[in-house]
Amino acid sequence: MCDTIVALGNATADGAVILAKNSDRETNEAQALVHIPRARHEAGTMVKCTYIEIPQVRETYGVLLSKPFWIWGCEMGANECGVAIGNEAVFAKVPAGKEPGLIGMDFIRLALERADTARRALEVIIELLEAYGQSGNCGLLRKQYYHNSFIIADPTEAWVLETVAKFWAAERVRDVRTISNGLTIGSEWDLASTGLVEYAIKRGWCKSREDFHFARCFSDFLYTRFSASAARQRRTTELLEAKKGNITVETMMEVLRDHGARAAASPSWRPDGITDPIVCAHASWGPIRFGQTTGSLVSHLTPDLQTHWLTGTSAPCTGIFKPVYLEAGLPDLGPDPSDIHDPNSLWWNHERLHRAVLRDYPTLLPLYRADRDSLEAEFLAQAAEMYERYRGAPIEKRAEPLAAFTASCFERASSATEGWIERVSTAEIKRRPSWLYRRAWRKFDGQAGFTQR
Repeated sequence: MCDTIVALGNATADGAVILAKNSDRETNEAQALVHIPRARHEAGTMVKCTYIEIPQVRETYGVLLSKPFWIWGCEMGANECGVAIGNEAVFAKVPAGKEPGLIGMDFIRLALERADTARRALEVIIELLEAYGQSGNCGLLRKQYYHNSFIIADPTEAWVLETVAKFWAAERVRDVRTISNGLTIGSEWDLASTGLVEYAIKRGWCKSREDFHFARCFSDFLYTRFSASAARQRRTTELLEAKKGNITVETMMEVLRDHGARAAASPSWRPDGITDPIVCAHASWGPIRFGQTTGSLVSHLTPDLQTHWLTGTSAPCTGIFKPVYLEAGLPDLGPDPSDIHDPNSLWWNHERLHRAVLRDYPTLLPLYRADRDSLEAEFLAQAAEMYERYRGAPIEKRAEPLAAFTASCFERASSATEGWIERVSTAEIKRRPSWLYRRAWRKFDGQAGFTQR
């Protein structure tokens, strides 16, 4: 399950549009950070997505992706034009297609590669959806089939697009907006597919246009309920509404790290329950807690320079955001990760810290959280200086210093992480999690061949 949030310039402190997302996937489903430069393609070229090939366009924009290692597309990403997108799995009365086709993550990458504005990205997804539909397994070990919703943003506007099979409805964002794993558009929208209302009337889900409500008519009850999407969307909306007019990148990071009102009120909170509808997702035991947040993104979008903050790791509450710029690309992050433990990759190296903390979360996380917050604050302050220095500067003049800054932040974060791992791994455990929780994590570790060095 996932959460995607956005704040327009009329809701942020500096007038920028800020999009953020947590990508929740299976526990060992490592997420890779990928930068793909702009490219030209020969006429008649095909592009192989996760399952199928479709015609390629003549030119694709440079993109920055945070993606499950085995999927062609991405859970979230941005392009060189300042477009950023995140998606959500949603569940409907119309069965999701199981045959190999385009999946939600493919739509994001295709839109980012082909669109220079949020509105054009919206149109690209709609065009592809109506041409090819959406179908195919979206799970690594557990087969998962679902429809998709998206938040699509650029430096001037944002859209919510919610889809069921080839049907869709789109709503322009007014100030702040959040989505989770349930349909949210009701009886009002800005754009919609032909025949949307008529289909619902024909199926007996409503009696007339006046009676039509997209989410109520199309939502599946069981999966939508067990995804706890309504509770998470209420929580993210409340957090953004409370800061409206003063929302910053730091605000969005705080929301992505949120564990709910109960955890905020209790320093002894621990992530070992069977149900816990929280934004910063943690795997546990039981049939509905098999996944965790495996990557996080906050995109600060302005017309003259965009800064993308990524963890490249799981559990943002245990990790650190680093700045990335499309014109500068990514530093060396080690080998591409998979679902098998490789401590030389960025994602799996952080798992040494994350999984050590889980041995006694309320005791061990505070051992380095203040240091993490201080280092992250330094990155944010330095990024603000880089913005003032290089906004509006030609790409050829700012690419090298921005790349050096990004590399420095990743290096400092990596060095600090090694120290935090040592500090946490050797600390005394005061209270172990429940036996069922520890058993679940032994299974997750075993599946990945994970061993703590």
